[in-house]
Amino acid sequence: MPDLNFHNKRILFVCRETYSMPLWFLANDWREDNEVAAFFIMSTECSYNKCYYNQNSYYKFKEELPGVKLYDVRDICAQYTEGLNRKKQLLKGKKRTGQAEKEASPVDLAYLEEIEKEYTHFKNLNMQLMCSQENTRHYHWRYYWSLTDYDENMYWLELNYKKILSIFEEFQPDMILDFDNAELQRTIINEVAYKKKIPYITVEYSKFGYYKYPTFQNTIGIDGYVIEKYRENLKKSPEELSEMYDYVRDYRSKTTIMNKEFQGTVTSQYERDSLIWILRVMHGKWNYFWNMDITKKNLKLKRTNKILYAPSVPYFFHYLQVMLRRRKYMGKNRLFEAPVPGEPYVYMPLHLIPESTVFVKASYYVDECNLIEQVSKSLPVGWWLYVKEHQAMLGERGLEFYKKVKELHNVRLVQVNHYHDPKPWITGAKGVVTIVGTTAFEEALLGRRSLIFGDVPFELVDGITKVHSFEELPGLIAQFGEIDNIHSCAAYLQTIRDIGFEIDLFYLMDRAEKILAGKEHREDKFEKNIAALKEFYLFGYRKWKELNQ
Repeated sequence: MPDLNFHNKRILFVCRETYSMPLWFLANDWREDNEVAAFFIMSTECSYNKCYYNQNSYYKFKEELPGVKLYDVRDICAQYTEGLNRKKQLLKGKKRTGQAEKEASPVDLAYLEEIEKEYTHFKNLNMQLMCSQENTRHYHWRYYWSLTDYDENMYWLELNYKKILSIFEEFQPDMILDFDNAELQRTIINEVAYKKKIPYITVEYSKFGYYKYPTFQNTIGIDGYVIEKYRENLKKSPEELSEMYDYVRDYRSKTTIMNKEFQGTVTSQYERDSLIWILRVMHGKWNYFWNMDITKKNLKLKRTNKILYAPSVPYFFHYLQVMLRRRKYMGKNRLFEAPVPGEPYVYMPLHLIPESTVFVKASYYVDECNLIEQVSKSLPVGWWLYVKEHQAMLGERGLEFYKKVKELHNVRLVQVNHYHDPKPWITGAKGVVTIVGTTAFEEALLGRRSLIFGDVPFELVDGITKVHSFEELPGLIAQFGEIDNIHSCAAYLQTIRDIGFEIDLFYLMDRAEKILAGKEHREDKFEKNIAALKEFYLFGYRKWKELNQ
């Protein structure tokens, strides 16, 4: 069996909620022969007293991994609250003028100006703020989060940069290992690691089965080594790529094409939940928040800062509302309609908002209502735009969004569960438009053209075009249709097979949590996925060293 361990390295894990749980097992194994640290980036997770929410993540690291150094954001959370309260006191009784606000501001603007010069290789500071739902309330409907103003955003940004730079200076990691791409702290770590020439390795989703590959830029753009490997495979003959040719042909012959990684998730849900099921779920959430706020006494802290610590009551009622609306929208309703047989249409599936895939990869295009407007006005005469809500977003998006979309004369909001698989929507369409959705990849595998607006690895495949300006839309949409791209598809799939690792992340997180909670035992499938995750990081580190010699 190959050696699946690092030796004599300084390893920093980036941890957040459920995504931290598989990393616990790696930290436990690697701490014997390495200096290991874990940085918990979620304000609530590290600041709350031990409760259901954090007992199997933050407190598992804290209590059961002696020798693993723990970093968190508790100190800057307290500093943030204190700074904002001090500003309120300074403004108390004064007229709220721009000058008064400036004089009371806790923000060190000169510091941030220097930070923007040094640490904005991938994104400027305002774009970095887009990566957290805490700082982007005006882009989504989760009203339990507060709207934030300029000082609140900039001060939080400043404190996080100071914290992260201090961790780099103190721990001096040889590598940073992560499992996700969401949240402000990750965008900062990405910038600092790039500047300091330290490998920051996280997971990129290829959309080919369970395959993931290591990315060194927090999934922003496509890593150069991936592009190079794809170009190598593109030069191969059909005979050399015969296995992948067979895969594509088989894929095109299937009646259902839903990615197996989504099976069992809300993305593949097409049936209404029963009222009894909803009551059971909400009863569980009630117990969860009661344990958090009352039993474990976190309510007092929550009241100190609604920006960092979302209040439980609106959180609870938001999700009750979501579940009831979702149930309603899964049945017959006046909001969504069936497709019209024989009608020419462009298919546009929406995203979960907020979602790291969009907020990190396509920050300029998170306003889907505006995007729908731009696509609708770019369609040829006689064509329609079929907009389908994301199953996970059903019931969460505000009603005013749908009303605005339905005002557009050539747009139909189609019933989410009219079909129980993406393929009929795709094959019936002239083409697909999506921000960065999997549907574009599915369209390409079926030999058809699609448009995207952000950077995703599968954009390498012929037929998937990245839009750089809305003015390009009419011409690009007019080119929709079939394309002979089987060789390109095969080359991409072979590339992912060459550099990727089959890791069932959703299973791994779910099973890791149950094992840490003492509810399940480690089984063969879990051990294989943990081994694959180790190989993933080992390969990523070697690849980074190879590319940066």
